[in-house]
Amino acid sequence: MCTVSFIYSGGKHFITSNRDEHVSRPLALRPREETIGSVKVLFPKDPKAGGTWFALNDTGSVAVLLNGGFVNHVPAGNYARSRGLVLLDVIASEQPYDLLEEMELLHIEPFTLVLFNGNLLEFIWDGHQKYYRPLDATKNHIWSSATLYTDEVVQHRRTLFQKFLGGKNQIAGSSVVDFHSNNHDDFENGFIIDRDSGLKTFSVTQAVLDDGEIVMRHLDLLNDKLFEVPFSPSQLTF
Repeated sequence: MCTVSFIYSGGKHFITSNRDEHVSRPLALRPREETIGSVKVLFPKDPKAGGTWFALNDTGSVAVLLNGGFVNHVPAGNYARSRGLVLLDVIASEQPYDLLEEMELLHIEPFTLVLFNGNLLEFIWDGHQKYYRPLDATKNHIWSSATLYTDEVVQHRRTLFQKFLGGKNQIAGSSVVDFHSNNHDDFENGFIIDRDSGLKTFSVTQAVLDDGEIVMRHLDLLNDKLFEVPFSPSQLTF
């Protein structure tokens, strides 16, 4: 929930996310399908709060969470609700954009939400106000959490991302996971971090959306296990 990339290549969409947490936090449960309301949702579950940072539903919509908004904020203590539960509300909604507009987020910690359902949206809650930024879903994008990385580091990571993309005509989802699984010679600010403070990259999760076929990959870095879960959508929005 601290690094997210969106790649469109060869008619496929790759949405990939790194989960960075303190080592005292429990590992997420492997991705499983749950029915929330009337919507089937596939996601790795955070056993502590019951939410998630990465989920997709049976229409092919994907929602990914990053900690923080525009700047590094000072946590206010007890919040009304987990951001991971907010994400599940959004992905389980038949009208996620409408829900974001209607949702009361006061007393929710700042977050950034990347939502893809044929269209690509960056949604930011800074603790006071909502911000919406539609993005081009045929372009490539990367986000780094404002709570972990300075502007200079964010730009450096963006440069690494552009070098990875290079002039490639087509990109494989596995190569994107490999890119996200590399510390790039920097355990402090690379894509895989292992800081003295106890902050560590736990996993890399990816959704591959390809012409009616959807696969979620979840790489548990701490146990060196890769899970691949196919998902059969009822209908597609892309």
